[in-house]
Amino acid sequence: MTNKYQIVWNWYSRESVQKAILKFAKNREVVSVYADGSFGRRPDVLQYPADILQAIAEGTIAFHGSVERWKNPMQLDVGMSRQELNELRTGWDIIFDPDVKDFEIAKLVTKQIIEALKDHGVKNYFVKYTGGKGFHILVPFESLPDKINLKPTQILYPETLQKIIEYIKWYIHDSLKEALLDLDTPNNLSKRIGKPLSDILNEEGLEPFKVITMDIFGSRHLFRLPYSLHEKSLLVSLPINPDRIEKFEKEEAEPKRVKPDISFFTEKSKLHDAEALVIEALDWASKHLKEKKTDMIKSIKFVKKRFVPEKFFPPCIKEILNGMTDGRKRSVFILINFLRNMGWDIEKIEKRLYEWNEKNSPPLRANYIRGQLRWHFRQDRNLLPPNCENKLFYFDMGICKPDAICKNNTEKVVIKNPVNYPFKKLKRIRKIK
Repeated sequence: MTNKYQIVWNWYSRESVQKAILKFAKNREVVSVYADGSFGRRPDVLQYPADILQAIAEGTIAFHGSVERWKNPMQLDVGMSRQELNELRTGWDIIFDPDVKDFEIAKLVTKQIIEALKDHGVKNYFVKYTGGKGFHILVPFESLPDKINLKPTQILYPETLQKIIEYIKWYIHDSLKEALLDLDTPNNLSKRIGKPLSDILNEEGLEPFKVITMDIFGSRHLFRLPYSLHEKSLLVSLPINPDRIEKFEKEEAEPKRVKPDISFFTEKSKLHDAEALVIEALDWASKHLKEKKTDMIKSIKFVKKRFVPEKFFPPCIKEILNGMTDGRKRSVFILINFLRNMGWDIEKIEKRLYEWNEKNSPPLRANYIRGQLRWHFRQDRNLLPPNCENKLFYFDMGICKPDAICKNNTEKVVIKNPVNYPFKKLKRIRKIK
């Protein structure tokens, strides 16, 4: 047995390694990868330690697993219809796989993606070194809403993941460009990644996603499993603390230095902390990817409104403007759309949002507010804020406190959307006069 295969055998023979790999491999298609980069048979699974050792004895170096989770991965077959795949799929994870040849640039884009997730309220995310040149960022299926547009989320793959990846690329574009230019000059960046300078520039200067590529996944996409070895480097695909990305060095992933932790990517109860991310991504995609508008957030043709002052705002909006602890990002979406429909221009909205943010505990990052303003004011139509009956927003945020204008004589709430409130209030005032 050569030294290379001795390293491989010694690594996968460890009980802790087997437990960690099998834990993550549950309900996933898992495929062997050999030294020459070729893949083993599909479909395949790992269920027992003996499965791992048998694969290694047959020449396996690495294990790649599916983004999707399945009832029975062994029932997968080439040419299955979408309906058949949907019936077999039980979930899918959000995975970002930025690809760049330079390790420091890989760290930089990984940090940008993490900040974007934080901006959208995502707390349940994980990072692992790939064993090669970069990192994977994962958000588990448990963080997604159960349904999107009244459809079970597990059947909305791969298009929903594709829209999320495209949205995050758009969201971090400007800040990533600034970070890259802070790191090095365009000429030096081109040398670091082995591309001609002209290939990473456009009419506006540096194009960050010509320096970095971030693939959009299709059905049955595979990625290297946590604690698998990399088939070329023989380094461990190692989960790491996101706070340590900047200090992380590849040598830490040498098999002899790694102690597997089976708590990585621990399945938790339904957290749904990525709901706001999904909402933002689908709304962005409906415009930028020129697809049919979803029913999640309805829009109206842009009409310039007469300015409406705050004294006419509904109770829910006033509650938000008092400052928020939870639901701050949802509040940004509500406020921008509401104020636009109240005839407020971008300068007034921006000033009011920054004043409001100072009352939040803790305040949102200014970059998040700037990004939301930038996107909304690029639109050629107004978006309505979510309807009052949308419990994800007003009720769950604890700001639904209807007054006499919101209700009729039977105490039933009759206001369908917060934008209707000021006009009903103005109408009532005119009648009194």
